[in-house]
Amino acid sequence: MSESSDSFQDEVLAELGEDRLAEIATLAGTDTTGARALVGGSVAELSGELRQAAAEPGSADEVKAAVDEVAAQEPPLQGVATFGGLAAGGLMAGVLAKLARPAANAVAKRTGLPPATVARAVDLLVPVVLAVLTRRAAGKKNGGLGDLLGGGKK
Repeated sequence: MSESSDSFQDEVLAELGEDRLAEIATLAGTDTTGARALVGGSVAELSGELRQAAAEPGSADEVKAAVDEVAAQEPPLQGVATFGGLAAGGLMAGVLAKLARPAANAVAKRTGLPPATVARAVDLLVPVVLAVLTRRAAGKKNGGLGDLLGGGKK
């Protein structure tokens, strides 16, 4: 993975915090190292799904509109991702919610964890990913999706 992609994952882990990471560890029946790996794989998969959706004619306009909307918002405060949830996320929250299930299924298949367990972990990550995307968008006013996720297009 590129440094930018790792950085995005690191930002998601930092936003997630130790308490939520411990919650994911308990959910997955693992320790925090295993939870970090699950989060890293889930973030990478969500990022990939988002990039793929942006490249497909049927969903590209929706993703572009979501990125534009995120770029127009003020960044959330550190740790606030858990309060607003999906209701506060607008278009990007909807896009991420649609992509959560395919991302969770791919991670479950790769890790051997039960799909329902991974789906719950990914559901916990969606508002965190949204918060990080919003904060990144505020710092890169004319950037596209590649700039938000880091590393350009795959």
